[in-house]
Amino acid sequence: MRPLKTIHASLWHWAVVSTLWLTMSVTAATAHEVVPSIGDLTVTDGQAVLTLQINVEAQLSGIDLDVTSDTNDAPNAADYDALRALSGDAVAARVPDLLARWNALPLLAADGAVTLAVQSIDVPVVANAELPRISTVVLTGPVEAAQVVVNWPDGAGDLVLRQQGVDDPYTGLVSGGSRSAPIALSGGGAASGWQTFVDYIPVGFDHILPKGLDHILFVLGLFFLSTRLGPLLWQVTAFTLAHTVTLALGALGVVNIPGAIVEPLIAASIVYVAVENIFARKMNSWRPLIVFGFGLLHGLGFASVLGEFGLPEGTVLAALIGFNVGVELGQLTVIALAAIALWLGCRAADLARLDGVEGVVEEYPVMFRAWSITGSLIIAVVAIWWVFERTLL
Repeated sequence: MRPLKTIHASLWHWAVVSTLWLTMSVTAATAHEVVPSIGDLTVTDGQAVLTLQINVEAQLSGIDLDVTSDTNDAPNAADYDALRALSGDAVAARVPDLLARWNALPLLAADGAVTLAVQSIDVPVVANAELPRISTVVLTGPVEAAQVVVNWPDGAGDLVLRQQGVDDPYTGLVSGGSRSAPIALSGGGAASGWQTFVDYIPVGFDHILPKGLDHILFVLGLFFLSTRLGPLLWQVTAFTLAHTVTLALGALGVVNIPGAIVEPLIAASIVYVAVENIFARKMNSWRPLIVFGFGLLHGLGFASVLGEFGLPEGTVLAALIGFNVGVELGQLTVIALAAIALWLGCRAADLARLDGVEGVVEEYPVMFRAWSITGSLIIAVVAIWWVFERTLL
């Protein structure tokens, strides 16, 4: 049998190495976040107008936006950074090259390819180079048909496509390498409530895994409090109820708090949960209430994501529920992965040599405490940096 002191040392070593690896992975991806493109399609008097809100530099760089949530993680991140450093006029001058690729698909089809031309390009001034620059590109082309299809290029990420100027307009999420459903120019192509619900589940899940790095750390903070299931369920329930409320209020425009206020407070909530984990051995009676309050903040953060995608008219409730279900599935996945990692840590520490299964069960809280203190400490340091970054930078 291995000495208990040696086993405890192994536990702490495994906890430090694994949590450091996790945290370095998280902090490496806090800038250059990939956001969906938004396209508004209007067809009147035989003329199509497609207005794109798009990160032109990300599209030009060749980064595979279908699998990348942060441009810093891409192999050709340097190409994006070089484009991002160009002036607005220099970026606008390269849009015709991008349009040539789109027309080759074609981007817009109606009984054949529709050749689009650039009507206008607006590249805004964004002083912070760490933030994406979302340009407005207006494309036009002749259409003589009853319906059109939008083909979105492979590797171009998500496109939120919205039809304008008709009753019951089409609204859909078109992933890179796929095409929209046929869009009737007379309208009537609005998605059903069920279809909207299903479409928005992956949007919510994607905002947690892999893109919701701050939310991931908060959920891990909830997980790190105790080995008992009860405290975890109380916290997750409080968090879920709270962010559901403000997600709905924020997405519907009832509550509108600027991100410059919400984002630092979200980071501060992570600091609090992590620091309390270090000193608390069990859940205090007020912790679920505090988590509920923090959930209200996180719900406003989720609402900002829905603001990027937009809520389809007529199926707002279905979209909200689908998005929230996706968020919950993402959170449960984080907790499940953390639990699996902890079990693997126990196996790596070779606890089975203690006293069979009973030995593993007996030492499980020791392993958990090692992870809890080490992980919470690192999470607190990362979140403190986020508070500073989001407040002062």
